[in-house]
Amino acid sequence: MRYLTGHTGGKISKIGLGTWQFGSREWGYGEPYANQVADAIVRRALDLGITLFDTAEIYGFGRSERILGRALGEHRASVFLATKILPVVPVAPVVEQRAVASANRLGVSRLDLYQVHQPNPVIRDGTIMRGMRALQHVGLVGEVGVSNYTLERWRAAEAALGARVLSNQVRYSLVARSPEQDLIPFAESQDRIVIAYSPLGQGLLSGRYHRDSRPANRVRTASPLFLPDNLERAADLIAALREVASAHSATPAQIALAWAIRRPAVVAIPGASSVEQVESNAAAAEIDLTDDEYQALQAASDRFRPVTGPAALPGLVRARLGR
Repeated sequence: MRYLTGHTGGKISKIGLGTWQFGSREWGYGEPYANQVADAIVRRALDLGITLFDTAEIYGFGRSERILGRALGEHRASVFLATKILPVVPVAPVVEQRAVASANRLGVSRLDLYQVHQPNPVIRDGTIMRGMRALQHVGLVGEVGVSNYTLERWRAAEAALGARVLSNQVRYSLVARSPEQDLIPFAESQDRIVIAYSPLGQGLLSGRYHRDSRPANRVRTASPLFLPDNLERAADLIAALREVASAHSATPAQIALAWAIRRPAVVAIPGASSVEQVESNAAAAEIDLTDDEYQALQAASDRFRPVTGPAALPGLVRARLGR
């Protein structure tokens, strides 16, 4: 495993573990996964040197936090534990109460990273950052982060906090590269972190899916990426991933992860449906892409033009209806 150092008092693994799927019905993994497999995944992640674990109060309405806290057990204090608040009523007293509730579900006395899950479209960040500042003052929160923020709003959040907002958790992968325009350069120049969620394009970049083998769970069927036309359009990108993977005795998913974390300020938090998958994800941290390989993947990504927006709606409706 490789780590970021110098940003905090501890090490942050370049490959972390995202836990949206822990206890969340929309992924369709069922109770055996929540009660047994999730524990095994976390234990194996710890063995492999993963230190970054990410969850949120909204995942399974608190259940993900409870499952993760249970699985970490005595290791809770030795990892970099991140969770998120959904800013529905982002006033300082509510922020403080919700942080306490998350810490209790996780079984910890300190949240290493407490993130704002989404920018509130109506209320700016002054009120929520007053709560964050109080939480840092009493020691319940170590670092403050945001998620799905533009660069302008990330800077505004820092101004409201009066201190650094360490990280911005955003969608970043070979099929979602907008953070390269401003967020990643800002993080690299200011000693901040971009946390890449969906670094495998919700599984598209694994190469498992095609027109005749489409995903069944609700999360993926709601994504335009998995429309039949888009799966066909992604064939060139998947072929590029396979070509690079063959040179490294790796999988397309591992190459996609290695690409995502090649930038020094980026860490990735793929989920895992099995112990084998977390092992595969962790191994991606050791893959060194050559400049030519990196550029070839960039070029293939540039050529991928998915159907999005209003044009994708009819297909999404048909997918939801099972047609």
